[in-house]
Amino acid sequence: MRAEIEWVDARERLPEDGVPVAAATSGRYAFDDADEHRPDDGQVFWLVMPMVFIRRHFAEDGREYRDCFVDSDRIVRFPSGRGTDDPVTHWAELPTLPGTSVHYTVGEEAETALANALDEGTE
Repeated sequence: MRAEIEWVDARERLPEDGVPVAAATSGRYAFDDADEHRPDDGQVFWLVMPMVFIRRHFAEDGREYRDCFVDSDRIVRFPSGRGTDDPVTHWAELPTLPGTSVHYTVGEEAETALANALDEGTE
């Protein structure tokens, strides 16, 4: 099975509300020396993480965020250009479930889709 990925520049277009995506985020790892603070030190990173795009998000502390990406640790990240230290530069829709055209299925449909995908993989 193959999946084709189309990366979208987060400055140009955002996903639909509630959509799980693969998000490319960049930033800088903190400097390891606790005795000295140099914000420009540390390794620059750019990595892909699963996130959900949310138009209106309420954090655990009650703060409200708009048009943000939230990762599995509930860290809020914003699209590039919004003045954050670790912005989302690009995003891509996650591939659909193997052998289907959907990202999510439950119940009998899920059982059937899973059985079909596993049967196809053993041929």
